[in-house]
Amino acid sequence: MSAPAEPRTTAAVEWRALGTTVRLVVTDPALLDACNLLLARHLAEVDAACSRFRTDSELAALDDSAGRPVRVSPLLAEALAVALHAAETTDGAVDPTVGSAMDAIGYDRDFTLVQEDDRPVRLTVKRAPGWRTVHLDRATNTVTVPAGVRLDLGATAKAWAADKAAALLARTAGCGVLVSLGGDTAVAGEPPADGWQIRVQDITGPVEETPPQGPYDLVGLHSGGLATSGTAARTWRRGDESLHHIIDPHTGLPARTPWRTVTAAAPTCAEANAATTAALVKGAGAERWLRRTGLPARLVSQDGRVTTTPGWPTDLRGAGHCATSSRRRSAA
Repeated sequence: MSAPAEPRTTAAVEWRALGTTVRLVVTDPALLDACNLLLARHLAEVDAACSRFRTDSELAALDDSAGRPVRVSPLLAEALAVALHAAETTDGAVDPTVGSAMDAIGYDRDFTLVQEDDRPVRLTVKRAPGWRTVHLDRATNTVTVPAGVRLDLGATAKAWAADKAAALLARTAGCGVLVSLGGDTAVAGEPPADGWQIRVQDITGPVEETPPQGPYDLVGLHSGGLATSGTAARTWRRGDESLHHIIDPHTGLPARTPWRTVTAAAPTCAEANAATTAALVKGAGAERWLRRTGLPARLVSQDGRVTTTPGWPTDLRGAGHCATSSRRRSAA
């Protein structure tokens, strides 16, 4: 019988990019600085390609394409492909054509600035144009966006960027890597002996202002990704309206959902994040839909009731997802 592996020493760093908190953890402390430099470069490239808030981004340039085919970088083409795939697999619950709807509810700049603006908005039900109106040719990296359609990759881009970064850093550094962007977490390389220990806990207010409290699950992630979507962490008021950033493509308005937060594990963080966002939009049918997908998930209702799907929190290392252990006590 082989001796148990010695616990790996890890090193971590946190900073901000893409309008959110970036956390990098590596299993070789000597490689942390080099990995962090590579991560910063990667996220800068993602921002230049995919930001809805930068007038000089590639994505913003598509606003003026007026239905003409546009050749884009391989990076943006990949991000668009991930977004369109998420739309297809969620039956359109996650749709990249909600950019104009986001603008209409006031989420038209970095979130820190959105919170400072309290001017009233007029909420109007207007269905998103739909992801099928966007054509992407991966052979030529050419995208065609109909005139008047504005894209938003917020539901997929950060999770995809975390996946891509974790794989790049693990391949380059040859060690275990965890990359978390706003809590959407991807891991690659050889993990610590007991997996990457991640606390899954409900957040009832802005992440930077609200310390986690109450029961939580401790997840030992060995591969793939883990993501959480919610309606409480990114909220703001405009006039008399309380708004959040999860848009229902069928109405063009913030989703009306019985769930406060949804967390899921998947082979990639992008898949996990698409599933959690879709679950919020699907509302009462989310639990049934998640069961059909086979993804282990944890749903927290608006009144704090916790519901889980099969596989959460059992050992999923064989399925390429995660191993979890449940802790029901106050957070430290």
